[in-house]
Amino acid sequence: MLQRRTVPWLCALLLGIMGLPASGSDFQHHRYEDMVRVLFAVQSECPYITRIYSIGRSVEGRHLYVLEFSDNPGIHEALEPEFKYVGNMHGNEVLGRELLIKLSQFLCEEYRAGNQRITRLIHDTRIHILPSMNPDGYEVAARQGPELNGYLVGRGNARDIDLNRNFPDLNALMYYYEKTNGRNHHLPLPDNWEHQVEPETLAVIKWMQNYNFILSANLHGGAVVANYPFDRSRDPRIRGRTTYAATPDDKIFRQLARTYSYAHSWMHKGWNCGDFFNEGITNGASWYSLSKGMQDFNYLYTNCFEITLELSCDKFPPESALPREWLGNREALISYLEQVHHGIKGMVYDENNNPISKAEISVAGINHDVTTGVDGDYFRLLLPGTYTMKASAPGYLSSSNTVTVGPAEAIQLNFYLKKAPKQNLKGKHHHGKKNISANKASLKLGPR
Repeated sequence: MLQRRTVPWLCALLLGIMGLPASGSDFQHHRYEDMVRVLFAVQSECPYITRIYSIGRSVEGRHLYVLEFSDNPGIHEALEPEFKYVGNMHGNEVLGRELLIKLSQFLCEEYRAGNQRITRLIHDTRIHILPSMNPDGYEVAARQGPELNGYLVGRGNARDIDLNRNFPDLNALMYYYEKTNGRNHHLPLPDNWEHQVEPETLAVIKWMQNYNFILSANLHGGAVVANYPFDRSRDPRIRGRTTYAATPDDKIFRQLARTYSYAHSWMHKGWNCGDFFNEGITNGASWYSLSKGMQDFNYLYTNCFEITLELSCDKFPPESALPREWLGNREALISYLEQVHHGIKGMVYDENNNPISKAEISVAGINHDVTTGVDGDYFRLLLPGTYTMKASAPGYLSSSNTVTVGPAEAIQLNFYLKKAPKQNLKGKHHHGKKNISANKASLKLGPR
């Protein structure tokens, strides 16, 4: 076991000895070993602001490596938001993989060069980059190469399962709850869910459980558009008709999608790949409905807002196209990342200034709550405006406040919750043993 763990760090050491550059100014497609080599080269080049970790293994045993950027790698700092980029979910959609490799090199290079924008971003954000969620599918697609790659070859994992149709279906539960005024966030997973998903999907869900991600994007190919939730339509699909499925946070999702589209060199123009998307954005279900997708799962199970970025008409573009694609996406990747710092953030404390985890933060008029992390911090992405916020937690009295959000950085709003008074049962003792017994029985049975 020890030997396995030391192998990657040996690789990093060897890279340093061999003097391989982390900058990688040349553009090329990276097979699995090449990708791992570049990630460790970046880590070797910027050791004080990066960390590499694996969230699990693919069906064929390849590590799902994440490269983290932070001024304190490996540590969550209270009030510092967590962000993630996920690439290559479909193995034959490879541009996202290459862009995230290049983004990793770019962040390292610009930090070392003293770029103030990048330095501030890394100091104020914990950034997680997973270049390839589906390394097995990529190897299948890469064996054919850009010239011969089919539209579906390598799309799924080694078992030919589409990973973007493999997450637990929480949309159906959400749509049912909408009719019964039920829970609107952090929906429960079905029984035995771990045995119903692929290893790559399981690894990503565990990843979500271990980190309080606030904003995310997953990178695909086959179109050029920024796609936002919900992906699954509320209504049964009718031939020839598409149905817009808005989340309670539809306005902020539209703005997030526009942020990427307008920072991209040509996505916002709308006409791409023979399709037209106004402003280069689309609601997922309005385009076409799909179930068990990753972006909807993020929104319904975690605090994370995720959109899906379709970045190229050609799923496996030739290497000669990569420089243009990088220049077209570079500003958009940074601008989107910066959106994690908008809205409201803060701490939830008890009367003794102890942080309260899993407290719920609600916004009047937006039927979707977020929760505090283990350190008691919360982050609520919101557009500029005035909002009434409420914090609540079991055993505490809820607290409300009205705050105005501006267009710049997130406003900080802390909550201090008082313990709820305990119910006084003494008065019931005067009503005889019969009533006391009945009261004990009701407490024991609970609200089944």
